[in-house]
Amino acid sequence: MTKPRTVVGWKLDRSQREELLKRYRPRYENADADHVTLHANAGDAQLPPEVDAKIVGHADDGSSLEAMVVEIDGTSDRPDGSIFHITWSLDKSKGRQPRESNDLLKGGGWKLFDDPVAIRVEPAKF
Repeated sequence: MTKPRTVVGWKLDRSQREELLKRYRPRYENADADHVTLHANAGDAQLPPEVDAKIVGHADDGSSLEAMVVEIDGTSDRPDGSIFHITWSLDKSKGRQPRESNDLLKGGGWKLFDDPVAIRVEPAKF
């Protein structure tokens, strides 16, 4: 039996999530807008600390996946070399998965916002 994957990061505040989804309307059918990953496959890792977080940019592949770039305590660089983000929306009917946001952002094709938006996130393990 395969052990379920454990992710450690920060969950987006549920009440602010609704506000943000109105501000940044999801382009694709399935809104995700759930969390920022610190470590995937984290096993027994401890919860991360509380942080200052901001949405600083946006990426869209133009067909079925979009993500918001997030700055955590002043950086968007995740320790594993990827970019902190929130998968914003995707089209699951096209087989898209939230983890694909990592590849979308890896190419650097995201746009920086003129006015970053502070967000409330809570340390979480899920």
